[in-house]
Amino acid sequence: GHGVVPSTECSVGEVLDMGYVRSGDTVTATVKIENTSSLTLPFSIQLESLSPTQDKDRQKIPSFLTSSLQRTEIVGTQNYNGFSVFSVSPTVGKIEAGMSQDFVVTFSPDHESLYYSDLLKVLLFGKQTAHEIHLKGAARDYPMFVEGGVPLDVPVESLAVTSPVAPQKALKGVDLVAVCLGPREVRSLLLLLEYVEGSAKPARAEITVGAMQSPLLAAKKAVQFSLDSGPELERAGFELDGPRGALERGQQQRIGVSWVPPADLQTSDPPLVSALLTVKGDITESYPVLLMARVVSA
Repeated sequence: GHGVVPSTECSVGEVLDMGYVRSGDTVTATVKIENTSSLTLPFSIQLESLSPTQDKDRQKIPSFLTSSLQRTEIVGTQNYNGFSVFSVSPTVGKIEAGMSQDFVVTFSPDHESLYYSDLLKVLLFGKQTAHEIHLKGAARDYPMFVEGGVPLDVPVESLAVTSPVAPQKALKGVDLVAVCLGPREVRSLLLLLEYVEGSAKPARAEITVGAMQSPLLAAKKAVQFSLDSGPELERAGFELDGPRGALERGQQQRIGVSWVPPADLQTSDPPLVSALLTVKGDITESYPVLLMARVVSA
């Protein structure tokens, strides 16, 4: 007889990022798996969130407390409505030799969170793991997002009931429509710029501002953004690239920040400057941005 090793190729890598989606919307992506062997391969699909041991696994200490490398959980935020955030079709079948199979991955978040995630496993013959794909996505109540910098939040959704009353200073710069809709909780952003001592290149960091596409908001106005740059930034050696602009639905733009140490810099007192990023779309949101810089040795 002849021993034949089953082999397959997947169209995506270890991570499938579904990107930002408006809460309540649904997006899909296609994963293609090709059978490169001479065997007919029976397959089955498993999601880690549907594992029989998932409830037991969730009793463990969160990975962000025990590991400096893994920040998010394999199975992250889940829907409030009880339905799976991610789903895959088909879940069982066969791939003939030399043929391929398309799998449709659906992402349907029902509330705002930045940490939706799951693990998709492709099993052959019911037991052999051919591929593992980390599924991830984020959802916002309004079709705009800001990301970048050093993470300052906890990547696990709290089950505690939070107070609907926000500090008054969090409402500064928020228009009348946003006030009527209720106060918006915003995240602070920390940009850490490290300049290599003696280098001819400045230290760099960036923030990404995006406007999401939504079938319900096709004709809405563009998203405008601006990062205030006061004289303190220039005196501290910071320079901004593209600090303001406007985005149509489905577009995103980066705000670049560069830093070169000024001649009178005191290494014992590295610069720490704050700025305010304002994003205007269906509502207005203000993000405090903290710029921290330091000189490091090569």
